[in-house]
Amino acid sequence: MIKKPDFEQLVDAAAAARENAHSPYSRFKVGAALLLADGSIRSGCNIENASYGATVCAERVAILKARSEDPEMKIQAIAVVTRSDTPSPPCALCLQVMAEFCSPDTPIILANTGGKRLRYRFDELLPHPFTQSLL
Repeated sequence: MIKKPDFEQLVDAAAAARENAHSPYSRFKVGAALLLADGSIRSGCNIENASYGATVCAERVAILKARSEDPEMKIQAIAVVTRSDTPSPPCALCLQVMAEFCSPDTPIILANTGGKRLRYRFDELLPHPFTQSLL
């Protein structure tokens, strides 16, 4: 199991990634960071587009970037940082992408810039994902 200090490092990495967000439309900056099985941390931020459908969330940026750099990557935990009063969960599209690379018990840490932390298992956020087993 991952130690608590690793979670704080993960939250710090997500908070740092949040600073790079491109969010001129919503002004809702999000940072995400992944702890991989090899101990490395990969991060991403949301990148909005004037054509809203082309916007990519921080969680997907981090996952796609990590996977493109390491086809064998294994996610051990994910942190998501926002400025909202209540830490924000990933959107449904991000949860579906996470289902491709997370196990049901993968820890998901939601944090805000004010220091509040919430911790869930992936299956608590998406109890019935569409997976390869359904194809």
